[in-house]
Amino acid sequence: MVSAASGSGAVEASPAAAVAPPVPGSSADYSEEKIASVPPRPYPQPQPQSGILTAGEHDDLLNPELYASYVNRSGNMGQEIRSLPGVDTMRVVTVKVNDRSGQPIPFADVVVTCSDGNSITLATQADGSAVFFPGLDRLSERITISARRGGRTIADARPVLVADAPGGQTVGLTANQAAAKATKLDLMLVVDTTGSMGDEIRYLQSELRSIISSITAKHRDLDIRIGFVFYRDLGDDYVTRTVAFDRDIGRVQGALARQDANGGGDYPEAMDQALIRAVGQDWRPDAVKSLLLVADAPPHDELFGRTWQAAEAARAKRIHITPVAASGVADKAEYAMRAMAAATQSRYLFLTDDSGVGNPHAPPAIDCYLVTKLDALVRRVIDSQISGRRIEPEDQEIIRSVGKYDAGKCILPADFKWQNS
Repeated sequence: MVSAASGSGAVEASPAAAVAPPVPGSSADYSEEKIASVPPRPYPQPQPQSGILTAGEHDDLLNPELYASYVNRSGNMGQEIRSLPGVDTMRVVTVKVNDRSGQPIPFADVVVTCSDGNSITLATQADGSAVFFPGLDRLSERITISARRGGRTIADARPVLVADAPGGQTVGLTANQAAAKATKLDLMLVVDTTGSMGDEIRYLQSELRSIISSITAKHRDLDIRIGFVFYRDLGDDYVTRTVAFDRDIGRVQGALARQDANGGGDYPEAMDQALIRAVGQDWRPDAVKSLLLVADAPPHDELFGRTWQAAEAARAKRIHITPVAASGVADKAEYAMRAMAAATQSRYLFLTDDSGVGNPHAPPAIDCYLVTKLDALVRRVIDSQISGRRIEPEDQEIIRSVGKYDAGKCILPADFKWQNS
C-alpha cells in the first residue's frame, strides 16, 4: 500500500508498481544531445467534449415481472450465477416512512423483527422507503416493523403478514417527527481503467467532469464530497487506486484527468476489490450515498461471491449502487450489475450505439427504455436520489425509445404471463 498527498486529495494505490531505475534512452537519461535527436511529438489531440455519449436506464424494482423472467432465463450463465443469493422482485416488502403530513422521512432505521426473534435493519432512502426481500433477508411469514431515528422510536411496531402477492406489498409507517430534506451528498465513482475501456475512457472523463460540475452547481445548498476508486486487475501496475472523499472539486477533477486505460488482458476484472474498497470509505451516516460503477466486464467467476458480499455491505450502509455498463458488457456483467442495482434501490444504466463512440454496445436484455445523453441521465438519477422522487427526461432530451415506456415502467402485453421455472 502506498499513499501520497502533495497539495491534492489523498491517493492510495494497492498494490503500487515499483519505481524502475533510469534506463538508457528513458526520459530520465536524456542529455541535451539526445533531446535534440528525438523526433517531434505529434500535436496533442483535443479532449472530447461532454454530451457525446448516449445511454438508457432501467429500474428492475418498477418492473418485477420482467426482472423475474430475466433471472429465470439466466440459469445457463454458470454456477457462479446460480449460486448467488436471489433478488426476488416478485416478493418484496417496501416500507415507506412518512411524517403526519405525508412527507417522506429519509435515513430512518426500519427494524423488521421475525417471529423467531431475529431482526434486520435497513435505513430509508431520501424517498422514505426501505426495500426488504423476504427470501434474501430470511423473513418469516409474520413480522413486526418499526422505525427509529437518532436513537429513539419514531413509529411504533406494526404487525405484518408477508404476502405472496405478485410484485410484493407496501407497508406504511407514520412517524411522530417532521420530515427534513437531505443536506449532504457523498458520491463515489468506481471506474474500470483497464485497456478494454480505452475506446471510451477519454469521453467518460469529459462526461464525468461535466456531471460533477453540474451536480455541485445545481445543489449549492448541499455539502458535497466526491471520491474515486479506479481499478484494473491482478498483475497490473495497480489493482485499486483510491481518491478519498473530498469537498475540493478541483482536486477531484484533477485526479480524474490523470487516469488512462491500460492493463487487464482477460475479460473479467477486479470489480470485487474495487467495490470492497469503495464501500469501506468514510461514508457519512446522514448523507445521500451514491456509488457510480462504470465498467465493461464482470468480476472473475470465483469472485462473484465476494462481489455480492460487497453489494450487501453497500445495502446495509444505504449506498445506492448505480452501474454504468460500457461497451463490451456481456451477460454475466449485466446480471451482476442489475442485481446490485435492484438490491440497493437503484437503476441499471447502459451506454448505447447512438453516439457512434467506442466499440459496439450489446443491447441489454431489457424490454423498454429511453435513450438520452449520458451526462443528463446520470444527473437525473442522482437528482432523484437526492430529492426522493423519480425525474423523467424532457421530450427534447429523448433521442429514441424502445418498447412501451411509461415513467420507468414497461407496459406489458395483455397476454404476458410470468412463470416461475
